[in-house]
Amino acid sequence: MRADRLLSLLLLLQNRGRMTAPELAAELEVSVRTVYRDVEALGAAGVPVCADRGPEGGYRLVDGYRTRLTGLTDAEAGSLFLAGMPGPAQDLGLGAVLASAQLKVQAALPAGLAGQARRVQERFHLDAPAWFREADPVPCLEAVAAAVWEQRVLRMHYRRWRGEVHREVRPLGLVLKAGIWYLVALAQGAVRTYRVSRVLAVEDTGETFDRPANFDLAASWEESSRRMEAAVQQGVARVRLSPRGQRLLPMQFGAAGVRALEGVGAPDGDGWVEVELPVEAEAVAVGDLLRLGAEAEVLGPPGLRQAVARAVALLAGRYEQA
Repeated sequence: MRADRLLSLLLLLQNRGRMTAPELAAELEVSVRTVYRDVEALGAAGVPVCADRGPEGGYRLVDGYRTRLTGLTDAEAGSLFLAGMPGPAQDLGLGAVLASAQLKVQAALPAGLAGQARRVQERFHLDAPAWFREADPVPCLEAVAAAVWEQRVLRMHYRRWRGEVHREVRPLGLVLKAGIWYLVALAQGAVRTYRVSRVLAVEDTGETFDRPANFDLAASWEESSRRMEAAVQQGVARVRLSPRGQRLLPMQFGAAGVRALEGVGAPDGDGWVEVELPVEAEAVAVGDLLRLGAEAEVLGPPGLRQAVARAVALLAGRYEQA
């Protein structure tokens, strides 16, 4: 571990120039005293580290010195695909590995390209979780990720809507969707999707498996998403919307709201329009449509309109009593 840390210290000085001992300690997650010892060790090994004193001082490499000790380990090379997602990389147990890999790549780049890489990192940031929600607790994520990397069979205790089950799975990949982690795995002879936050416990069976040669994680996820959307959307509502309701629809219904507005006809004299909107089961659809408040009127199907009317009457009665 110390050899890795010494190399990281050397690459930090090479990539960033002069750095103080506290700055190095913060980057390496060690004490300032450890930094002092590591700098002495680099000097003893022949690395020309200079110490500049004073308020603008710090450690730096002698001008013109560059190391080529930048070989990436397998884990570091793999972690580079998460370079834009430091949070998810940390969740997967690859945070330190990713930081080390980035340092090595920056050190290997010519000066101009290294500067451009730093500017990109300073100007672009990916924040995966959705707004107004806490990230799912995923205590088993690191163990699941290790099984994905190593193609190991897991015995999994999982919480479904209808109760808890035990499954033996062959993990094929992980997907991060709107801040939520999903496991795609072979189970019971089919490719299935599991929400990682509902994994209560995992046990390594000690077995490995051969990954299907033609399996494409992105294509599998896209197909799974289409099936889930088709299963969830159980009908089409005819809805009349005010001008403000038209602005609210994409915010409340996402892509389905956007598509509904694309086929809209001419507005009436008050600016209201009629749209056809895919909705879920009636009980869910009523709650979703009520979020539009007085900016929408459900015209059909008749059963859905009556269900919304009953909900509105119940709410009105409740507030009248207050």
